[in-house]
Amino acid sequence: MTQQERRCFLIDRLAAEEPQYRGLKMPADGAEQRRLLRALMNVRPARAIDAEFLAVQDAYLQEETAAKGITELADLTAAQPGIYLWQGDITALRCDAIVNAANSGMTGCYIPGHNCIDNCIHTFAGIQLRLDCAGLMEAQGRPEPTGTAKLTAAYNLPCKYILHTVGPIVGDAVTEEDRRLLASCYRACLELAQEHGIRSVAFCCISTGVFRFPKDQAARIAVDTVRRYRKDTEVIFNVHSGENYAIYQRLLR
Repeated sequence: MTQQERRCFLIDRLAAEEPQYRGLKMPADGAEQRRLLRALMNVRPARAIDAEFLAVQDAYLQEETAAKGITELADLTAAQPGIYLWQGDITALRCDAIVNAANSGMTGCYIPGHNCIDNCIHTFAGIQLRLDCAGLMEAQGRPEPTGTAKLTAAYNLPCKYILHTVGPIVGDAVTEEDRRLLASCYRACLELAQEHGIRSVAFCCISTGVFRFPKDQAARIAVDTVRRYRKDTEVIFNVHSGENYAIYQRLLR
C-alpha cells in the first residue's frame, strides 16, 4: 500500500464504526485526509480492533514520523552535563522516554485535531495507546491524581516509553500547592524512569498550556527539580516556542 492507500483504508474503517460517520465523503486533498484521519482517531473510544487495521495503522504512522524527520538524542548538545535543551516535535524524538502532559482521565484528548501535546502523542502513537491507558485507569478505578506518573509503551513513536503525568490547573493565581504539585510531576516521572531502568527522559513544558501555569515559574520549578532528582538519567527539556526556549536557555546558562 502507498501512504494514501493506507490513509484511505484507515479513514474508511474508522468511519464505518460509528453510524454518524458512515458514508463520510473522502477528501481528495492529502492534507484534508490527514486532518480527517486524525479527527477520527481522536474521538474513537478505547476499544479493540482487528490485526489488519493495526498493521496498516502502524505502517502508516511510522512512515509519517520518518517523513517528519527523527531527532536522535545523540545528535543533541548538552546545555549542562546530562541536561539538554531542544526545540522541536517531541513525537519525533528518539530517546528512552518522553513525558505526556495528560488530563486526569489519562486516555488522551478527545478534541478532534487539538494541538495539545496529549492529542499529538496519542495521534502518532496509535490507538493502542488509548487502549493501554484505559486498562490502567480501569484497574485503578479512579481519576489520576495530580503530580503522579504512569508508564506505558510508546507504540509507533520513536521513543520506547511514555511517562504520563497530570499537572496542576492554575486558577486566578499560582499557589504554593500548585508549585508543589508541578515539582511532584517532574519528580514522579524521574523516579518511575529510574525504577524501570530508563536512562533518558524528554520533558514537555507541563501545565503551561491550557492549564495556565506561567511559563517562567514552571521552567524554574522544572529545572530545579530535575537538578535535584535526576541522578544518572539524561534529561531533555523539550520546548515548542521560542519564548520557552529563551526561558530555559537563561536558566541553564
